[in-house]
Amino acid sequence: MTLSAEGYLAVVTETMNRVATTQREAVGRAADLIADAIRADGVVHAFGTGHSEALAMEIAGRAGGLAPTNRIALRDLVLHGGEPADVLGPKLERDPQVAHRLYELAPVRPQDVFVLASNSGVNGAMVEFASVVKDRGHALIAITSAQHSGQMTSRHPSGRKLADFADVVLDNGAPYGDATLPLPEGGAVGAVSSITAALLGQQITVEVVARLLAAGEKPPVYLSANIAGGDEHNDALEARYAGRIRRGA
Repeated sequence: MTLSAEGYLAVVTETMNRVATTQREAVGRAADLIADAIRADGVVHAFGTGHSEALAMEIAGRAGGLAPTNRIALRDLVLHGGEPADVLGPKLERDPQVAHRLYELAPVRPQDVFVLASNSGVNGAMVEFASVVKDRGHALIAITSAQHSGQMTSRHPSGRKLADFADVVLDNGAPYGDATLPLPEGGAVGAVSSITAALLGQQITVEVVARLLAAGEKPPVYLSANIAGGDEHNDALEARYAGRIRRGA
C-alpha cells in the first residue's frame, strides 16, 4: 500500500470488508445476548481504555443507539469514586486492582450484559474486569485484535487475556501494533482498530434492534439531541433506566 490517504483508504476498506465477513456469526451471537438482556430489563455496560474507549462511546449514549447503555471509564474513579485526579495516568490500565473499584462504582444489576474493548486484550485492569464480570455471572462480549493479542504476553498475574473470559469474541481485524502502512525506517502509520471496532459496535446495535422488532417489541433507541423532539424522546427513555445509565463525561 502506498503511504497516502488513498493507500490508507484502501487498507481500511479491505479490513472492514474482511471483518464484516468473518465476524458475521459472532455479531449475531453478541446481538442475541444483548437482546435477551434488554428483554430482562437489563443494561449494556461498555468499557474500554485508551483508544478503545471510543468503542464504549459508540455503544453507550449516542444517537441511533440503545438507551439502556452505560459507559464505564477509568475516570469513574474520580467522577464517582472520590479519588484525586492525579490517580489517572497512562499506565493505570495496567493495574488489575482498579477493576474491582470500577465494577463497584457501576450501577450494575444481575441481568446486565457487558461489552469490553481492548485491542491488545492483555492489560491488567481490563483482564481483571473481565474476570470480575464473569465471576458475578454476567454475559460478556469482547472486541479485540486476534493478531495483536495473540503475539502479546498477558500483563495480568493469571497470564490470561480478555478473550479467555468472553462468551463471544469479535476480532477487529487490526494488525499487531494497530497501524497499517509501513514507514521506510520502521514502524507504521494509519491505525484501524477504532474504525473496525465502531463498525462491529454499530452492526451489533442494528442486529439487536432487528431482533426486538421481529419479536414485536419497540426498541429503546436514542434520537439525536440536536433534532426537534430529541431531548423529550431521550428523557422519556432514560427515565425508564433512572440511576442505571450514564452517558459519560
